[in-house]
Amino acid sequence: MTSNITLLVLVGVLVACGVYLVLERAVSKMLLGMILFGNAVNLLILTVGGPDGRPPILGESDRAHEDSADPLAQAMILTSIVITMGLAAFVLALAYRSYALTTTEQVENDPEDVKVAARREGEDPEQ
Repeated sequence: MTSNITLLVLVGVLVACGVYLVLERAVSKMLLGMILFGNAVNLLILTVGGPDGRPPILGESDRAHEDSADPLAQAMILTSIVITMGLAAFVLALAYRSYALTTTEQVENDPEDVKVAARREGEDPEQ
């Protein structure tokens, strides 16, 4: 089986950009990162799914199954698109609610988490 190296490089670039954006502190950048990462996974599934072929349900002979397309990759991509859209809608709702409460898009550190981290740094690792 051969894969298109251009699509694989594109998948790598999309994953790298998506991870970089997810690690940002702004909610809109996190959302864009998740969408990029989802599209990269879709392209990866499409690339690994095999070469193009005839429609999966066509013909009645045994030879018809040799060069037909694999429908599983297409079904997985359609499911992934729906899940990504649902996740994007959820994050948009969270971003709207956060902006309505704090009037800022930046995600700040929780004071309690900072206290726990400070206590954790002062602990002796030997115990």
